Amino acid sequence: MVTLTIDGKKVTVRKLSTVLDAIKKLNISIPTLCHHPDLTPFGGCRLCIVDIKGIARPTTACTTPVSEGMEVITTSPTLEKMRRTTLELLLSDHPDDCRVCERAGDCKLQELAYFYGIRENHFLGERRIYKKRDGNPFIERDMEKCILCGKCVRVCDEIEGVGAIDFAYRGFRTKICPPYDKDLDCEFCGQCVAVCPTGALTGKMWKQKGRQNLKEIDTICPYCGCGCNITLLIKRNDVIRVTSKPETINEGWLCVKGRFCYEFINSPERLTKPLIRVVPKESSAFSVQQTNPPFLSLSKELFREASWDEALNYIADRLKEIKEKYGPDSIAGLSSAKCTNEENYLFQKFIRAVIGTNNVDHCARY
Repeated sequence: MVTLTIDGKKVTVRKLSTVLDAIKKLNISIPTLCHHPDLTPFGGCRLCIVDIKGIARPTTACTTPVSEGMEVITTSPTLEKMRRTTLELLLSDHPDDCRVCERAGDCKLQELAYFYGIRENHFLGERRIYKKRDGNPFIERDMEKCILCGKCVRVCDEIEGVGAIDFAYRGFRTKICPPYDKDLDCEFCGQCVAVCPTGALTGKMWKQKGRQNLKEIDTICPYCGCGCNITLLIKRNDVIRVTSKPETINEGWLCVKGRFCYEFINSPERLTKPLIRVVPKESSAFSVQQTNPPFLSLSKELFREASWDEALNYIADRLKEIKEKYGPDSIAGLSSAKCTNEENYLFQKFIRAVIGTNNVDHCARY
């Protein structure tokens, strides 16, 4: 353990901690744009600069390891002036379109500009202009709003292990892009969108659907048995966005299905009640149409809506009837990867112990 002094307060942290870790332990507010607790320190935004006794110039707190007896000052007129100047430099190359930006109200750069009261910019000159828009299906990449914090690059490499994007070009022309500056072609997990502090990365499906005053509902992702926690953002009774909170079991990370594949919720074709097959008198319940190749007709006309009680009773009665007439091995169960491990365990227990057959399998086994 290491003990140091920050703004006159002593704090003890682990030996490999950074100065920023120690500052956060004391709940001292300090601005950052490139820092993320799950990613390697980067020191790119230069906003977390602090004065350390014995070091001639301010240094970034996120990249400086602690040492025994270190004395740190987090704020002073000089430090605040340097942070303000850094923000003005970032904003000098940033579009002034907060009124229509998808991240307005949830943009760390905008929040810091508000905190420092930056109404106009003293730095004028050439700006990076990118007319090309990425043609990928899920993520809007507006590189004019990119502040080169590198969080998207690090999360893609360190959390996902994909490395779909990286820094390219040099100097003023530096940008973050896929290889050869082509359209993004990756797993589209959206981790880069989740960590982006500005409006450079947003979901294409979110555009002009709503930004603030959204109703939040915490729930579980329905796509697999991992049990990832998700938060539905709702406006006018429609789900317009899906996020996940850092304190959840999945630490805020989601896959492409969990983050972007939610439009089925609002689909007019979504089933909202159980359906029972209507069987014509001249055919059996599982009749096969005489086609080549044969297939079961699933047209809507062969089903009728029912209550849950009626549907469950119907299933139970038919299982009993089939078991008594043809034996338990005439029945098979196919479980789903969308269920939890506990639900799948109960399902196979039901098939084996109640039905009395080992004819049970799982959709994830090809």
